[in-house]
Amino acid sequence: MAAVAVAPLLPAEVEALVRALQATELRDTGGQGWLQQQEYVEKLNMHAILSASMGQEQLLTELLVTYTKIPVLIGELISVEIWKHKIFPVLCRLEDFKPRSTFPIYVVLHHEASIINLLETVFFHKEVCESAEDSILDLIDYCHRKLTLLAARSTNRQSNPVEPHPEDLASLSSMQELQKQADKMEFEISLKALSVLRFITDQVESLPLSALTRMLNTHNLPCLLVQLVEHCPWSYWEAGKFKKFENGTWHVVPPEDQVKMTKLDGQVWLALLNLLLNPECQRKYHFDGFNKSQLLKLRAFLTEVLIDQLPNLVEIQRFLSHLTVTEPAPPKKDLVLEQVPVIWDHIIKKNTGKWEAIAKHQVKCVFSPTEEELKLRAHRWTQIYSLDMMEALALDKPHCRVCGAEAAKRCSRCRNEWYCTRACQVQHWQKHKAACNLMAGALKSVDGL
Repeated sequence: MAAVAVAPLLPAEVEALVRALQATELRDTGGQGWLQQQEYVEKLNMHAILSASMGQEQLLTELLVTYTKIPVLIGELISVEIWKHKIFPVLCRLEDFKPRSTFPIYVVLHHEASIINLLETVFFHKEVCESAEDSILDLIDYCHRKLTLLAARSTNRQSNPVEPHPEDLASLSSMQELQKQADKMEFEISLKALSVLRFITDQVESLPLSALTRMLNTHNLPCLLVQLVEHCPWSYWEAGKFKKFENGTWHVVPPEDQVKMTKLDGQVWLALLNLLLNPECQRKYHFDGFNKSQLLKLRAFLTEVLIDQLPNLVEIQRFLSHLTVTEPAPPKKDLVLEQVPVIWDHIIKKNTGKWEAIAKHQVKCVFSPTEEELKLRAHRWTQIYSLDMMEALALDKPHCRVCGAEAAKRCSRCRNEWYCTRACQVQHWQKHKAACNLMAGALKSVDGL
């Protein structure tokens, strides 16, 4: 099959989508109005990826800044995060919740991944970071929560926690499989948050003083980043093989490539460079005994091979050498009224005590759609994620849904799942059947338009 060129949206389409972005209520998550917002974000996210690959993302960044939509996206990001932690577990415990399809819930879980991916793409630009204004504090808190989760997983695991064995997947119910997908998505979202945080640290001189205080002293991000260097949650050993997570999948790394710095490694080191070497950061950070001992752990990782790949690291090496023989001056305390993040607290306070009521409302009105409603949602999903679009966005070759091997066969009905052999496809059919019928029906409707 010949490759099909997929172009970004037209400028007028991008502007219309950006202008239409607006905040939604937690109670409405998954509903019709919310789905419209979700569709806008999905289209903008794919547009951003395609545009960035062509070096043409300037229009989107300008529109997001002009219409002050970055705070809106941050608000939606935190709203779906709260839904995932407060509402989703209640849904799973409700005895009368037996959905015919987990697809509507998956869409909600996926929404957080789409927003953080969009923010990662655009936060490279200084003006976007600055346009976040006070909501940058909420985004810093969000990134801190995700990095804390990464650090906890890396220090407590025996093996990779987000790569279940294929034989285990075969026995899972649809809700259990959704939980596995949610866990894997959470890991990938956390990695995106790491990149967003690094871009924020690139702009420390443009950030409000409260943002710097929150990163350095409230959350002690330098020490958290040291933990990520030390335990590296995107790599692990299993059965004598070294694996790293890159481009959305785990790869076995040959011995000659094991010392190569990945993009994720680079994000951690660049964030440390920004936070440790900036004079304003050094003036505000508490270099007490504990922090100093944690930072000095970095010396063991600053090898010649690493510095050859990122020469700026020699500056950290010099800083740490100086830190070993000196006692930095106590941090200067500025008489500044510190701002605090408000988005998380506002949503929590507004909905505390209502989690079960919201879950029951959503079971009845959102996550128990009729067959026709499911087809309509699948129809919209196939319009957003066309086959040509997905192939244009793919960073790697597809893998078998059952065993994880490289796959060359796609389900001919729904065109949504990949398999390496007919045997794997047959094994997965009972679990795939309902979704396949739904997506195939939607595709047939699209083809008939």
